[in-house]
Amino acid sequence: MKVRLILIVLIAGLATSLQAQQTYIHAGYLFDGTGEEMRSNVTIIVDGDRIVEVQDGFLRPDSESSLIDLSNRTVLPGLIDLHVHLENETGPSRYLDRFTKNPEDVAFESSLYAKRTLMAGFTTVRDLGGSGVNTSLRDAIRAGYVEGPRVISVGKSLATTGGHADPTNSFKRDLMGSPGPELGVVNGEVEAREAVRQNYKLGVDHIKITATGGVLSVAKSGQNPQFMNDELQAIVETARDYEMHVAAHAHGKEGMLRAVKAGVHTIEHGTYMDEEVIQAMVDHGTYYVPTITAGKFVAEKAEVDGYYPPLVVPKAREIGPLIQNTFAEAYRYGVKIAFGTDAGVFHHGDNAQEFGYMVEVGMPEAEALLSATQTASAVLGLEDQIGSVEAGKLADIIAVDGNPLRDISTLENVRFVMKEGVVYKHD
Repeated sequence: MKVRLILIVLIAGLATSLQAQQTYIHAGYLFDGTGEEMRSNVTIIVDGDRIVEVQDGFLRPDSESSLIDLSNRTVLPGLIDLHVHLENETGPSRYLDRFTKNPEDVAFESSLYAKRTLMAGFTTVRDLGGSGVNTSLRDAIRAGYVEGPRVISVGKSLATTGGHADPTNSFKRDLMGSPGPELGVVNGEVEAREAVRQNYKLGVDHIKITATGGVLSVAKSGQNPQFMNDELQAIVETARDYEMHVAAHAHGKEGMLRAVKAGVHTIEHGTYMDEEVIQAMVDHGTYYVPTITAGKFVAEKAEVDGYYPPLVVPKAREIGPLIQNTFAEAYRYGVKIAFGTDAGVFHHGDNAQEFGYMVEVGMPEAEALLSATQTASAVLGLEDQIGSVEAGKLADIIAVDGNPLRDISTLENVRFVMKEGVVYKHD
């Protein structure tokens, strides 16, 4: 009986000790992601991977807890980028890389890009298209083998033959072959459904389609529609059966209209959207993910001789500079805008430049921040887990010097990063 009593006391003492091991964060200023206001002198209490309390004033931790002093900094929720490509990064050799790099090479490089993204304050990203390494990277980060953001993966983007995400574009004929649904290339309703199911089988989180031509694919048009209505409908319906949403890369008007009417969740880029497309997006509740930074970058690099293949250069010159103005029009009209950059098209870690481009053409700083926190978490259906600093949410917390509501560029120099209660950066 005495032994049993001693064990009970020891177990109770251990439980009390474990419960007391919390982390107190003193935030000089807090943008908590629940609204547009900035709070001052706040204590955030983290227990394990969760936030358990957010209280006004600087509370003193007990003897069993630790303190992180960010009283001279602005604290925010971990940022969310809804459009990245972690498997690769821009460069003149990118088009040759697919012939010289093995999947293992891509995997090791992607781990570097993932860490760089996390250190930039982005604790969650949606990887919108790779070879499948992106899905394995997601799992490696979850397992703790690699440091990086929480990854929501679409695996391989879906395309039609010759479409923007056909992996054999520009190959010589004997290498080109005839890729099918297993490589994300579909023609017709049956193959469209098969490709979604194949991606589900491979463990992806969501689906991405290339509804129009693109800028960086070695193909002539950057804006022609590339799916028929029955194919789009089949993809969206099948994805919904598996509780996945569909993101649509789209530059041209007709391809966008078809995708929106089919029920896609997000339009990426949206370069040539006009009032008809914008109204359709409002009517259908479609989110817009602008990727202004990528547009600026490709327009700049199009002027560097040899950076892109000759077929890409005129598309980059024409389409790239337009995205920022499209964003401005969509914002003024009232389209739901969520943050996304297309990192990989430009250098990973520079994601926060997007905020400056958004603010430059009329979006207030607070709304830009909410697009990368509250709104982006809603796009992912994870608003009960991430996107704000609140009790019960995952402890994804970052900090910067200065006030981003006055100078949005402060987000380009993140000084503190915590993801799920683990500190990865503390300058």
